[in-house]
This record gives sequence, C-alpha cells and structure tokens, in this order.
Amino acid sequence: MRIILLGPTASGKTELSLLIAEDLDIPIISVDSRQCYKHVDIGTAKPSKAELKKIQHYNISNLDLDEPDSVQAFSERVESWEKDILKDHPHSFFVGGSTLHLQSLIQPVEDLPSANAKNVSLLNRQAETEGIEPLYKKLKEADPDYTLRMDGMNRQRIIRALDVWMQTGRPFSSFHSGLTIKPDENIIVFGITRSREALYKRINHRVDKMIESGLVDETKSILEMGYSKQTQALNAVGYREIINYLEKVYDLNTAISKIKTQSRRYAKRQFTWFKRWEFIEWLDADSKNPEELKEIILSGLAAKLDKH
Repeated sequence: MRIILLGPTASGKTELSLLIAEDLDIPIISVDSRQCYKHVDIGTAKPSKAELKKIQHYNISNLDLDEPDSVQAFSERVESWEKDILKDHPHSFFVGGSTLHLQSLIQPVEDLPSANAKNVSLLNRQAETEGIEPLYKKLKEADPDYTLRMDGMNRQRIIRALDVWMQTGRPFSSFHSGLTIKPDENIIVFGITRSREALYKRINHRVDKMIESGLVDETKSILEMGYSKQTQALNAVGYREIINYLEKVYDLNTAISKIKTQSRRYAKRQFTWFKRWEFIEWLDADSKNPEELKEIILSGLAAKLDKH
C-alpha cells in the first residue's frame, strides 16, 4: 500500500509522520521540492539530525544545490526507492506538501517534451538582461493556473514552463491537470487540516524559530560557497528574503515579515489545490493530538487493507 500524508507548510506533518513511521517500522520518502537539496536545512524545515537518525528518510539532501530537478526526475527516483523499500516492507510512506510531486504519486505525469536548448538559452538571456519579472508576467498570461501553484518567482520553473508552452502551445499546467485524478485501490491519502488562524500562528512561530536557529548564517554560508542566488533552492520563500536582507534591500525585521506573509500565501495556495482532491481523508489537527491522529491513520489503513 502507498500511504500519503499531505498538508500545507507548518501543519504538523513531520511530527505525525515520525510517529506513523515508527509504529509501522517503515522509512519516509519526503515529497518536498526543496528538502532534496543539500545545505538548505533550516529554511526548508528538514527533520533534525536526531529524527533522521531515528527514521530512515529518502529525498533529503540528495541533490547538489545547483543540480536541476523536476517532477519527472522525482518520479524516477521514487520508482527506484520504492522498489527497495517494498523488498522489506509491505507499504511505502510519502510525506510532504509539494502539490505536483504529490500528484505524480497518485497519477503518473503526462510525458513532457525535453527542454529546447534554443528556447532555454533565449529565456535565460532575457532573465539576465530584463530580470525574471517580465518572464513571470508572460507565464502568468499563458498559464495563470501554474503561477498560482508556484512558490514565488522560481526562475528555473518559469523558464521550464515557458519552454514547454513555446514548444507545444499548451500551458505547462495542462500536463499536470489535478481536477480528475483518482487514486487506485493501492493508494490511501491522508491530509492534515487546521483552522486558518491556528495554521498562520504556527507559520509565524516556525519562521521565528528559523531565524533563531541561524537562517541568516545558513544563507550567508551558502552564498559564500559560490552558489548563485538564482539557484532553484534559494529562489524560494525564506532564502530570497534573507538574500535581500544581506544585500541591504531591506532590514531584517522586514525580511522576517515578508517570509511570514509569503509562507501564509503559499499555505493558502496549497489548501486551494488540495481541496480539489475529494479522495483525501482529512485529519483535524486542531482538535486531536498527534497520537490520536496516528491512531486514526492506522485504523484507516487497516480498514483499507481489509477491503482487499
């Protein structure tokens, strides 16, 4: 059985997933588009070293920061990992909040055309000379649905989506339509939900903890290694605001405020996307503690298995 636990950022997925993984004695595959990168530990809220030591995780810190990634590449990695996991375990367990990555676990992604070198070169030159904003505006006109799902103005994803559109005349999001997907009998999907007030409070607290834990120094260290601020993992909520602070675009308090605002907006976009999936078995994390939620999931899994 493929078990999926999803939810918006800061909803409590990590704590609950560790309880489930320990009870079922299975590893966790992270469904996060940034935790797969090395060095970006604090800003992506990776599990702690102690948690990683306790429960084996896949898709954590397995890519170099400047290594390109995609949903298709993630799907290929999952295929290999899942084969290994199922040799010793009856289930595979996926945890995260990246919508397209999650969708690829439920319904295979339609084949996308390979990158067109001429298009990519042209778009990169435009980004260098004019900035990423005009390209984002162009993508928003061509594919507004995809821009709503994006975690900010991610240069690599904008260029990839525009390249696909230029090649096919189709919006990039049309290759990932999430409106009619339905999991097969070997997939069960649980989702963590919270009230907006509770979730936003958790987001604000998480951001404060990230700052206290050294997000500024982590970002500075990455840049000092020679990585470009345009790399996929850094051009995301948290890191881009701290980079602007380091470049004196605004002060630290403003950076922190912007991180909280953008994180809340990202959570809202995640919820909007998840609400399209009627098959999710929602768990109210405001009214129940993680242990209680774990028991609900285990009961739901047992009931699903009994039907087979």
